[in-house]
Amino acid sequence: MSTYRSVSFALAFTRPCLLRGRCVVGVVRWSGRAIGLDVHREFCEVAICEDGVVRSAGRVKTTPEALRVLAGSLIATDRVALEVTGGAWEVARILEPHAERVIVVSPDDTGIAQARAKTDKLDSRTLARLLASGELDAVWMPDERCRVLRRRLARREQLVRSRSRAKNEVHAVLMRRLQGKPPCSDLFGVKGRKWLRSLELPEEETETVRGAMRHIEFLDREIVAVERLIAASMLRSQDARRLLTVPGVNLIAAGTFLAAIGDITRFRNARALVAYLGLDPKVRQSGEEPARSGRISKRGSAAARWALVEATWSVVKQPGPLRAFYQRIRARRGHGRAIVAAARKLAMLFWCLLSRGEDYAHQQPSLTAKKLRRLELAAGASVLKGRPTGVWVTNEKMRAAERQLAEQAEASYQRAVRDWQAATPTKVGASVTPGHA
Repeated sequence: MSTYRSVSFALAFTRPCLLRGRCVVGVVRWSGRAIGLDVHREFCEVAICEDGVVRSAGRVKTTPEALRVLAGSLIATDRVALEVTGGAWEVARILEPHAERVIVVSPDDTGIAQARAKTDKLDSRTLARLLASGELDAVWMPDERCRVLRRRLARREQLVRSRSRAKNEVHAVLMRRLQGKPPCSDLFGVKGRKWLRSLELPEEETETVRGAMRHIEFLDREIVAVERLIAASMLRSQDARRLLTVPGVNLIAAGTFLAAIGDITRFRNARALVAYLGLDPKVRQSGEEPARSGRISKRGSAAARWALVEATWSVVKQPGPLRAFYQRIRARRGHGRAIVAAARKLAMLFWCLLSRGEDYAHQQPSLTAKKLRRLELAAGASVLKGRPTGVWVTNEKMRAAERQLAEQAEASYQRAVRDWQAATPTKVGASVTPGHA
């Protein structure tokens, strides 16, 4: 701390607050110091705004010990602001018990990245000034359960990407040696591995294939291990079980969605959730022109948008209202816009299921039971041996009856849409209500 001007820093934080509070234009202003932290890997640049005056207060190391010293110098009326970075959540966790409030803000909301002059001192002073004036909106801080789930899902994604790179190495070897397509659907299954071992390749190519196969086997074990942890946490979540009642939604899609949004009660309606996920279209209007919508905003979690779109690919293959909606939009706007619009509808469906505490009305019960059983097996449940019973026995009549019910729901939706279109006048603009942005 001595090399970071700890003496002047401690004096700055132990000086008592002189401003107790005052009323300006009928609004009671917050009394206390506003502290801005520009967090880096090695240090945090600190700035303080008090009585409308902003000053720099030196640097503090970004270590747990130094941050605890910083936390001890705070007083109960202090507020702290820092931008989202890799270690922002841990810094906020250490400081939060010692201040009135610690907020983590998005860099897009501060305007620091677009500033003409940008230094560490200026960034921290800007944060302190914006916090004192009440112009900062905090991003949602995930709880421990969401944080752990996010970390596990991110690790699984990296493992899957590494496995794909290793598999691509094997495919590249086959292409270089003009081996053509393998005689089986899965090159890395039992038959595919046997075929790879039978190939006569040069020594250097054989070394590449063997090394890639060892890497793939290792990654397979790691992916199974992390998926077991994810499945165990999902089994304990009633919300995850509820989302799995939607045909086409799997463990990863449900887990990624729940990890991104946390508590569903944070969103007052489905449109707020769609905006949070960045699936709402941008709207532009000026002068006498009607409002027009453009591309989606892509704000929020990219992983959640990816999971919703990937799940939608499977959902629209199942008979039901969502497939009818997708087909209607595809006929008018094309496949790309239709799949994104269906993903938006899926997000709104998730909000309805979670906020109302209900399962999907058009679910297929045997399919839901099968998914839950697979979830139990992924979590480490023992395999039932002996005579096949339960969800693993395929009852063709039951499945056919369930598909018929889903097809009836799809037909009823299509009929309702035709009636609605016949009774509604043609809209002006790009599917935007005139006069409403």
